[in-house]
Amino acid sequence: MKKLLVLIPVISFLISCDSKSSSTDENQIGFGVRDSLYSEILEEQREVWVYVPTSFSGKEKYPVLYLLDGDGHFYSVAGMIRQLSTINGNSVVPEMVVVGIPNTNRLRDLTPTHVGDSTSSSGGGDDFTRFIRDELMPYVDQKYPTSEHRTMIGHSLGGLMAINTLMNYPEMFTNYISIDPSLWWDNKKLLGEAKEALTRKSFEGKSLFVGVANTMPKGMDTTTVVADTTRETNHIRSILDFSKTASLSPQNGLNFSWKYYDDEDHGSVPLISELDGLKFIFSWHLFPKWSEIMDAEKTTEDLLDLVTSHYENVSTEFGYEVLPGEQRVNFVAFTLMGRGMNEKAFALFDLNIRNYPDSPDAYESMGDYYMAQSDTVNGKEFFEKALEKDENSTAGEKLDDLKNAD
Repeated sequence: MKKLLVLIPVISFLISCDSKSSSTDENQIGFGVRDSLYSEILEEQREVWVYVPTSFSGKEKYPVLYLLDGDGHFYSVAGMIRQLSTINGNSVVPEMVVVGIPNTNRLRDLTPTHVGDSTSSSGGGDDFTRFIRDELMPYVDQKYPTSEHRTMIGHSLGGLMAINTLMNYPEMFTNYISIDPSLWWDNKKLLGEAKEALTRKSFEGKSLFVGVANTMPKGMDTTTVVADTTRETNHIRSILDFSKTASLSPQNGLNFSWKYYDDEDHGSVPLISELDGLKFIFSWHLFPKWSEIMDAEKTTEDLLDLVTSHYENVSTEFGYEVLPGEQRVNFVAFTLMGRGMNEKAFALFDLNIRNYPDSPDAYESMGDYYMAQSDTVNGKEFFEKALEKDENSTAGEKLDDLKNAD
């Protein structure tokens, strides 16, 4: 039986995997691993769930997403990112490392201030934030293929903590997605502080998306509810108040958007908010449309500029160089070749060789191009170059076929 395991190509660095994520049973589908570290700050062992893109070959660095309530949202978010970054040629979002943080004491970790009597464990948010910043992030960066471009996602109390982090520790993350945040907490203390911060602080280079569920009584809408004073609407009124202030404060430089979901309640809103939030904060990442790439009126130079300028913009957004993706460029080149646009196909195959001079696939693909033009001399030359880079390259089989045909 063919194995159905979805495995990370290089797993030697992925330790602390348990039987739930790394079973040898061929009927199991593995998706990410369980890892853990001891927190001196929190004085306890903390488990984390980690997903690394399947494209990882040992050299790549990926943006990283930290997910609060990790045990509840890990599979859906990691699966969504895989779908939006690779499946069906998608480039809606970048491939990312996902770090889910399961809870040990949710009330303690996801509330920024203490509420209740001395028996309440609330108010440990600052310690939890320091755990992420001073212990978890260094651990993840040392062990996994991450870049410094980071995103935080939180729902409910997790959404409260996402906004608290943006307001008080903005340097920790580039992007924040706060889903139906509990801004009513502690008599709206953080809400008041956040509204003040939005009007006087700079959040240049930061992005925030807020998703809002329909938690209102029947008959109300987002316009009429703001005049209500009952406890029942305190939750949504707090979020709308924050969102209005953020929308009316463009001087702070925050890239902000929010969306109300009339058909979703507090429990169902995370999935669609995560989708919309990711599309918003990575709106610049989508690869040029096929209609632009296949435009017969575009010259080869126009096509190369379209591809390279897109990745120059992506590099600017990430803050580090991102080369045109080899597999994506290869796919486009073969598609162009199949449609008879050979000059453009050649230019893209050549672009891959220039960007990835050590890649056997880049040379083998150029060999395939020449063979499609019935140029066996150049085809053989590039297959041989592919074998020089990797003796196990499938180019060896193609060379054997050429020798047998002679």
